[in-house]
Amino acid sequence: MLTLNPDDMTSVINRLKRAQGQLGGVIRLIEEGRDCHDVVTQLAAASRAIDRAGFAIVATGLRQCLDNPSETTAADQAAMEKLFLTLA
Repeated sequence: MLTLNPDDMTSVINRLKRAQGQLGGVIRLIEEGRDCHDVVTQLAAASRAIDRAGFAIVATGLRQCLDNPSETTAADQAAMEKLFLTLA
């Protein structure tokens, strides 16, 4: 299985931290009894951030497969395809 290089994940980590803050905002809005529109808008932003982080991780894995084809097994390729389809 392919492993992630933490140096390549800086933008993903930042995106996930932003999503974490947005989720905290959603919880706070619900606890305050805020308008449904505000809650759903914030929740949608968090969802998009998480989705984009997932696709960025898969894209990094695919780049690793392309950069090192001799080190990539059929199982690695199948795993990356499955991960992509999980997000799609």
